Amino acid sequence: MPFSTTSQTSSAQAHLGKGDDIGEELMIQSRETGEVIPQDNDRNSQAKPFAHFVAGGIGGMTAATLTSPLDVLKTRLQSDFYQAQLKSLRAAHPLPPSHSIATLPRIALLHFQETFQILRSIHVHEGWRALFKGLGPNLIGVVPARAINFYVYGNGKRILSDYFNYRDARETPVGIHLAAAAVAGIATGTATNPIWLVKTRLQLDKSNAEHGKGRQYKNSWDCIKQTVRHEGIRGLYKGLSASYLGVTESTLQWVMYEQMKMHLARREAVKRADPNHIYNFWDDVELWGGRICAAGLAKLIAAAATYPHEVVRTRLRQAPTVSAGDGKVQMKYTGLVQCFKTVAKEEGMVGLYGGLTPHLLRVVPSAAIMFGMYEVILRLFGTTS
Repeated sequence: MPFSTTSQTSSAQAHLGKGDDIGEELMIQSRETGEVIPQDNDRNSQAKPFAHFVAGGIGGMTAATLTSPLDVLKTRLQSDFYQAQLKSLRAAHPLPPSHSIATLPRIALLHFQETFQILRSIHVHEGWRALFKGLGPNLIGVVPARAINFYVYGNGKRILSDYFNYRDARETPVGIHLAAAAVAGIATGTATNPIWLVKTRLQLDKSNAEHGKGRQYKNSWDCIKQTVRHEGIRGLYKGLSASYLGVTESTLQWVMYEQMKMHLARREAVKRADPNHIYNFWDDVELWGGRICAAGLAKLIAAAATYPHEVVRTRLRQAPTVSAGDGKVQMKYTGLVQCFKTVAKEEGMVGLYGGLTPHLLRVVPSAAIMFGMYEVILRLFGTTS
């Protein structure tokens, strides 16, 4: 009996040690003996850098297409024009005073009603195509952005782990995830900022009926030409400082997602190591459902905590002008800090959270879809994250 106990304990410890890489390595436990069957470690641990690039790009493309209407709504609610429209809507239907917690559900309900009223207004006055305006440049931005982000993060984490000799994924410290996520965020923001700038300006480009003018930009290429002509090459990188500030969001999201995945992996390892447990379909549902929920929850927390930078980035890319006297105009927002101060002064702290509801309604399911696709495609490539 002592021998049997030791054998089972060793088996459980062996599996717990590899619990974070849930995949085929967990399938090698004998149901009859509980012992670990030797495996080809070189084959299972073979790095496939390009798999992260492909998986991230496809995951981002799928998520962006399905959530495009909410992305359009979020961008418009962050702009000056729609903030004015929202103020008039609230003047007609004022929110109840929030003197007690009991009024919070009603305020939240009215906030959601405002969001969907504007969404319906876009559909009624501009047609359903307007709900997908900017999807072209959005996809052109999302696919490389997600591909680069997942590629740099996935391979950066592996390289850092190898450099610091963390061979077991379960031993990888948070610092490795932080460093890899920060580098991935900076690389992604620098490479794709011009694309996001074009997407933002196309979404905010509306007809000016009062002056009988048409749309300012004919298409994406025309937007790029006009931006370079009037603002120079540097104009394509407006909002980059706010994008770098947004690295905190992606870093926080990656770290929380990894920690949740490690918790799920340990639960899975314990189940696999239990000779009395018969692995079935519902265990797979729990595992994948847990991963999808982890991706959504991580994005929810990270996005809510760092949202003001989204508003500032949109305002900087929008590049509104104000009168400077003598018929001259000047840029309303000249930099990151100045933009923060101006929005807070003119609109209050509420202005820094304009469009938060549609943003969360979009990014939470988007993250769940994207990370789910990422994990599935990696599995099809015969590797794991």
